[in-house]
Amino acid sequence: MRKLKMGMVGGGIDSFIGAVHRMAATMDGHIELACGALSSTPERSQKSGELLGLPDSRIYETYTEMIQNEKSLPVGERMDFVCIVTPNHLHYEPAKLALENGFHVMSDKPMTYNLKEAIDLVKLVQDTGLIFGLTHNYTGYPMVKQARAMVRNGSLGKIRKIAVEYFQGWLATKLEDTDHKQAAWRTDPKQSGAANCMGDIGTHAENLAEYITGLKIDSLCADLTSFVPGRTLEDDGNVLLRFEGGARGSLLATQVAVGEENGLKIRIYGEKGGLEWAQQEPNSLKTNWLDKPFEVMRTGTNFSGFTTAAVSASRLPSGHPEGFIEAFANLYKNFALTLKAKMQGKEPDPEHLDFPSVYDGARGMAFIETVVESAKSPDKWVKFKDYL
Repeated sequence: MRKLKMGMVGGGIDSFIGAVHRMAATMDGHIELACGALSSTPERSQKSGELLGLPDSRIYETYTEMIQNEKSLPVGERMDFVCIVTPNHLHYEPAKLALENGFHVMSDKPMTYNLKEAIDLVKLVQDTGLIFGLTHNYTGYPMVKQARAMVRNGSLGKIRKIAVEYFQGWLATKLEDTDHKQAAWRTDPKQSGAANCMGDIGTHAENLAEYITGLKIDSLCADLTSFVPGRTLEDDGNVLLRFEGGARGSLLATQVAVGEENGLKIRIYGEKGGLEWAQQEPNSLKTNWLDKPFEVMRTGTNFSGFTTAAVSASRLPSGHPEGFIEAFANLYKNFALTLKAKMQGKEPDPEHLDFPSVYDGARGMAFIETVVESAKSPDKWVKFKDYL
């Protein structure tokens, strides 16, 4: 079957995440970039499209123009799905318009500006039957998939404790005052939404905890702080968690931990054992046991205990580092294979459905709003804002 054609909203020159999406989407040969409205500035969109080798007729000034024009093209020539890589406040409208016009969607996270918009997208996906993917890319790592399988098959026993943290240091100073584009929009409530740190990296931690364990957060107690003087949104957060089934946990996220790079780490403990995974050492999964020494599993090794999901997510032999781009690509691969099956009138392979969905996106927005409410509330604990 032919390659799927991707139309991109945002992601032009000066964009960090746009290039990541393009590399990841095209890595496995299932997808090609066909068109784009690559910037809010027409001139920059045109220049970006030219640099990416797009024909002039497929470089658009706005996402509205792109969706309307692409819809008029024959099937097989028009784009098959829309990829959205804009600041948070610009996720909802192009996603909504794409779904309303019959296009599938892959979006960066957090999914929308607020929970109301997220619920609207959930309803649209349910009504249209279209596919919606969300790039919580840390779920794409092989050892994360191995951890998930071990927790879900009961290897650790009933889960008691979940501790997840995401430490960065890049916003330890008021970088948004130095014409730094990435810092400026993330710390601006008009563009970022109700949260900065918790929206940008806290949702990754929340998603990772729920993805691996299969347990949903039931209630939480949050403390948010803006340490840098004059910063409107928080740059640090500490959250106590209660999960369905009785497990307890904590989620720590900060962007002012001086010297930290991208320190996402999760530890999970059950009645029979525990595990630990860290994003900066992604090829290793450490496991602890009651009755035997700890073990370290390594991506790409010939270990009989690896699940098919972990094996299929691995691309290289042991000792060859795999990381951020490859994990991103695993999401796009599964999204593409699911979409191809749908286009052929077939049921997707269950393994290919393993990518974050519109429902995960709504959980993320509910997490943000619950955390912000808890931080402002005199109550110690706040019930999670379940959107269903």
